[in-house]
Amino acid sequence: MTRTQWASVTAVVLALLFAGAATVASAGPEPSAQTAPAADSADAGFARDMSVHHQQAVEMSFIVRDRTKDEEVRRLAYDIANTQANQRGMMLGWLDMWGLPKVAPGVEPMAWMGMPSHGPSHSGGGSHSGGLMPGMATAARMDQLRAASGRQAEVLYLRLMTEHHKGGVHMAQGCVDKCRPGVERDLAQGMVDAQESEILLMADLLKKRGAKP
Repeated sequence: MTRTQWASVTAVVLALLFAGAATVASAGPEPSAQTAPAADSADAGFARDMSVHHQQAVEMSFIVRDRTKDEEVRRLAYDIANTQANQRGMMLGWLDMWGLPKVAPGVEPMAWMGMPSHGPSHSGGGSHSGGLMPGMATAARMDQLRAASGRQAEVLYLRLMTEHHKGGVHMAQGCVDKCRPGVERDLAQGMVDAQESEILLMADLLKKRGAKP
């Protein structure tokens, strides 16, 4: 089995496992105020912030899918979009189940990790109010991806997604360290494992295209 196939299988299996776990968890009694995490907890902060982080990964993946005919990159983009859209749905579902808002006005991204984000993303200059979370691409970089095609789009996507995954791993590890034991922390650990594997895969795909990460 090639690394591409292995990463794809791993991502799908993890998504199915955690979707099943989330279904079992949500089938239990409605959480009470005592069992639901606080709005400023690591559990809630991670669910909110990673949902936003995942949404950009899904968007980038759909963009590159339409900008290249390369089957390896299109397959990777599909796997990332599918996996992260499913995980995003789970995290938003948990916020609903906990009776917590999906957006926390006035709260800086990453505040739950003790390191609010200020200033530019790792993926290029620029910022927005509240700053970008680690690895997130700026609007300018997203526009570059939309304007690219063929090998140029593939290389740009792989570079942007590598940085995005590195930021995602950093955030997910924060939940592994700070979230309560349970399904959400298990999901965060699965994100760390799967995205680290995909970072290695993307390094291989960049090398095949004569490009550096």
